[in-house]
Amino acid sequence: MATGTVATGEDADADDLVWIPGRTFIMGSDRHYPEEAPAHAVKVDGFWIGVTPVTNRQFAEFVKATGHVTVAERAPRPEDYPGALPKMLRAGSLVFTPPKSVNGPDISQWWSFKFGADWKHPYGGRSDIRGKLDHPVVHVAYSDAKAYADWAGKDLPTEAEWELAARGGLEDIEFAWGDELTPEGKAMANTWQGTFPTLSTKVAGADRTSPVGSYPANGYGIYDMIGNVWEWTSDFWSSRHPEPATKSCCIPQNPRGGALAASFDPNQPEIRIPRRVLKGGSHLCAPNYCRRYRPAARHAEPEDTSTSHVGFRCIRRA
Repeated sequence: MATGTVATGEDADADDLVWIPGRTFIMGSDRHYPEEAPAHAVKVDGFWIGVTPVTNRQFAEFVKATGHVTVAERAPRPEDYPGALPKMLRAGSLVFTPPKSVNGPDISQWWSFKFGADWKHPYGGRSDIRGKLDHPVVHVAYSDAKAYADWAGKDLPTEAEWELAARGGLEDIEFAWGDELTPEGKAMANTWQGTFPTLSTKVAGADRTSPVGSYPANGYGIYDMIGNVWEWTSDFWSSRHPEPATKSCCIPQNPRGGALAASFDPNQPEIRIPRRVLKGGSHLCAPNYCRRYRPAARHAEPEDTSTSHVGFRCIRRA
């Protein structure tokens, strides 16, 4: 396993960061979901990355210093959502609620838009983050994550940077720790245990986010790259990776993802909201559903969307 270098103090502005050495690696996978293909070589320069996702405690410091109001705390603009019912244009966010039973794949059976849900009220209503200050912040849209990164003098990772860090120095492996999801029965990340979405076999209260660092670090000493919460990257979504370079001289260096125009959702042509790449999976990923608890896995998320299982971490380039 490779070992990253932890920086603190002047090198990291008192935030723990790990140095990821630059290298060429195989990004993506040909063995899973079609959007992960084709596997292809990329070159990435070295960079520093957060040891953990940004926590509620850290985000609260940012809000206190800047007065930032997140997207989930603002009412949507009617012009951005043609045809939306006026009664739905209120501040809120998407919250996962386990159903007692399901009928087909319709995700509205377990996802609902809750008025008043935001980073301070993760389940809406009177919920709060007391006792969860060291959990990853959630209900943050892309612009919220970028605003935090800018304030901290950092940036959001590209998909290639994120995937390189998540792999922990390992080559051609399924997970961030090897080829078994639960080696010797040990849970290596906060993912769904049981049958999604109706049955969680975790102890009561442990079936959502967990404090950062609760599960083993990867080979670079980074926590929660897999599971817990999905993480924003700066790349626009593309439906698949580019074809592999045929010559070593042509391997992409520090790739920056797809084109903005190609990121729009073709199933909602009337809504022109760019989509970005999420990485890492979350506490809702399960063997029977969304097996995206792998470094190569990726998911499209509209920039304006926030949910109870999406957060972020920051990087600093050399």
